[in-house]
Amino acid sequence: MPHPTPADPAPLTAPPRPFGRGPIDRLLPPGLAARLDRLDLVSRKVFAGKLPGERRSKRRGRSVEFDDHRNYVPGDDLRHIDWNVLARHDRFFLKLFREDQDLAFHLLVDASESMNTGEPNKRLFAARLAMAFGYIGLVNQDRVVLTVYHGPGRPLTSLAPVRGRTNAARLADVLVASLDPRAGTVPLAQASQETPGSAAADFNAALRSVARHRSGRGVLVVISDFLHREGHREGLDFLAGALASSFDTFVFHTLAPGELDPAADRLIGDVRLTDVESGDATEVTVSAAVLDTYRAAVAAFCNTLRADCRARGIDYRVIPTSTSIDEFVLSTLRKGGMLR
Repeated sequence: MPHPTPADPAPLTAPPRPFGRGPIDRLLPPGLAARLDRLDLVSRKVFAGKLPGERRSKRRGRSVEFDDHRNYVPGDDLRHIDWNVLARHDRFFLKLFREDQDLAFHLLVDASESMNTGEPNKRLFAARLAMAFGYIGLVNQDRVVLTVYHGPGRPLTSLAPVRGRTNAARLADVLVASLDPRAGTVPLAQASQETPGSAAADFNAALRSVARHRSGRGVLVVISDFLHREGHREGLDFLAGALASSFDTFVFHTLAPGELDPAADRLIGDVRLTDVESGDATEVTVSAAVLDTYRAAVAAFCNTLRADCRARGIDYRVIPTSTSIDEFVLSTLRKGGMLR
């Protein structure tokens, strides 16, 4: 689906106004951070990560939480014998403990030119949603990795794996920087301490880069409008192939209300539409029939992306930017099982 925008309204040339002055408050609505403290990411699988952490794995190890017994086998560590059972039953049993493992949480945020449109602005909405997710991961001691895609041929911005609440401000800094249309063309690493990645030829290449550089096991979240000329199937194939056995992948398809239905923006009559990424323009007479055709095309586009995701084992959700971040995270995702 093309992504034209009216030529008359001036595009955003500066980051939209944030909520507050602090690095986290600039993206999260007042009071939301405190409520996010009570949430945790949920994986549909129980993963065994790379480091001792906060996620329960199927692997039994040496944590302090008792899990089960098994019969003693010659050669087992005598320190794990349950002496109370031996005293009662005169049999040797070994105590097994549940081993906790950490969860890797990767975020890929699309901040290309097509995302810097819409009311409410898609780029700002994506940054706020990513901040909410990242904050939840950090307060639960997950290893959070952020990658920002700025458009074809522009360097990817990456925040190397961070853990803990104290890194929430670093995450916020990178996301706020991504709101600037110049992001990806200046050395943001000097200000935000993130590690810049190589340039991505297109969004599919960005998805491939994330798939290749994933770390550990856990959850990957992709936030994008998916309005890319090259399509999306190649990138989804990379995710499905590289992450199928190690990551739960979620796609959040972010569109502005006016993209879902131009009538919301009162787009009618003779208008000149300009593609914000290519600069191509066209004259269009917007009538009721044209709007019906457009709505059908949008529905087909979303249905195709949904089917492509589900065929690859990827969870798909379309989110209008008019959606309340509070309601979506605290209610919808909890009911959907991604958060608890």
